[in-house]
Amino acid sequence: MSARQTVLVIYAVLKDAIGHFARDDGFAMASHVALSGLLAIFPLLIFIASLAAFLGMTGAADTVSELLFDAWPASVASPVVREIQNVLTIRRGDLVTFGAVAALWFSSNGVEALRTALNRAYRQHENRSIVLLRLQSIGLVLLGAGILLAYTFLVVLAPLALEGLKVFVPQVETFLLSINVARYTLAGSLLIIGLFITHWLLPAGHRTFRDLWPGVLATLFMWIIAGSAFGAYLASFANYVSTYGGLAGIMTALIFLYICALVFILGGELNAAISRQRRYWRRRQEQLALALDAEA
Repeated sequence: MSARQTVLVIYAVLKDAIGHFARDDGFAMASHVALSGLLAIFPLLIFIASLAAFLGMTGAADTVSELLFDAWPASVASPVVREIQNVLTIRRGDLVTFGAVAALWFSSNGVEALRTALNRAYRQHENRSIVLLRLQSIGLVLLGAGILLAYTFLVVLAPLALEGLKVFVPQVETFLLSINVARYTLAGSLLIIGLFITHWLLPAGHRTFRDLWPGVLATLFMWIIAGSAFGAYLASFANYVSTYGGLAGIMTALIFLYICALVFILGGELNAAISRQRRYWRRRQEQLALALDAEA
């Protein structure tokens, strides 16, 4: 494929993705995902607090909340983390009580919002059992809670174990740098794995790794840019207190989640547009091969 054809294909893919995003009510779906995500954050962390207490991991939920918002702009994360830590100061051991079950249910609503957005992006009609889909969402919440607790161990508790190991095995100090690199690499890869699982499992239909990686990488890249730009905007220009008063912190978080949801949905639209372009070029090649065979 020539350079000109490559440019034309990239233009066609971007035009297709953005056009379908607009026709699929992408902005409205981003609002739905953002609000559902914000409503799911508190129940998710309450459930993690209950699970951590059940497992004897004291203080793990506080650490999870800090790690969860570490990638957010400070001005966005601070008020939300403060309110979450106020909620988590309530002692919780009610893993199997109605409160924890309700928290698990409301957390799964955020997964269902992602499913709806991705089904629209991939142009899929959902025909699976509602019960099966809800059980899948709850299972993903449980998996996410377990991963976050593992993340807490890798990033926070592992250094303590390594320091203790140095006392008994001084030779391990020479390997600590490589161990730290591996630990942070593994922790950072959890986000990428989560994106792949989300795009693979949630929407209807079948997709391969080849179908998913462009949108996942584009989502990560756009998240970095959008987060940096929004943080700089808040630091330099925005004054949400004058607009929203005491709700400024929550509204700032909601707007940030809305931007993240836009990027997430665009990643799905990009994957769908690339798949359509691949089918188009495959048909053209087949037609060209048939025409050459007919001439021969």
